[in-house]
Amino acid sequence: MLKVALTGSIGMGKSTVGGMLAAMGIPLFDADATVHALYAPGGAAVAPLRAAFPEAVAGAAVDREILSKLVLGDTGAIRRLEAIVHPLVGAERRHFLAAAEAAGAAFAVLDIPLLFEGRSRDAYDAVIVVSAPAAAQRQRVLARPGMTEEKFAAILARQVPDAEKRAGADYVIDTGVALDETERQLRAVVADLNRRAGEKQ
Repeated sequence: MLKVALTGSIGMGKSTVGGMLAAMGIPLFDADATVHALYAPGGAAVAPLRAAFPEAVAGAAVDREILSKLVLGDTGAIRRLEAIVHPLVGAERRHFLAAAEAAGAAFAVLDIPLLFEGRSRDAYDAVIVVSAPAAAQRQRVLARPGMTEEKFAAILARQVPDAEKRAGADYVIDTGVALDETERQLRAVVADLNRRAGEKQ
């Protein structure tokens, strides 16, 4: 089974493309949804995050907004957070891949927001990067609840530039166009991945 990474900078349309893949019946591991589940009541991240960032845990769940404010611009705090959350997400990822392979999938897609930042590109057989013009990205991100210019700038500063991601991709999906055009591009990518998976067998 081919392991395919789906990535892209903030506001580039990764969730939209991920939704299209899921609608096509492609096995998709959603890292952000996994983190949401880990932060929810009963989630495996709640207790360790309560110990590390007590202000960020309200009742039985992690308050993502408070946690984000606590670590924003603080490299040490970000590393503490990642040391807790990344191994938990990694365990969920391994379970997902095992299930997809057992189900006979030709390939599985993993939504990895910080693929290039984490230098894990070589762990995947192919990489899909979603991209859009900078103006569209900015408009989308600043429309999010609680987003500010300062927060957007801080996030961008930690992300590998879009041009570098596109250069390191096997496939680039343009989300700055009409949705049906984005889907057409994606269907062509899926067809090529099925071809590659067939050749690998």
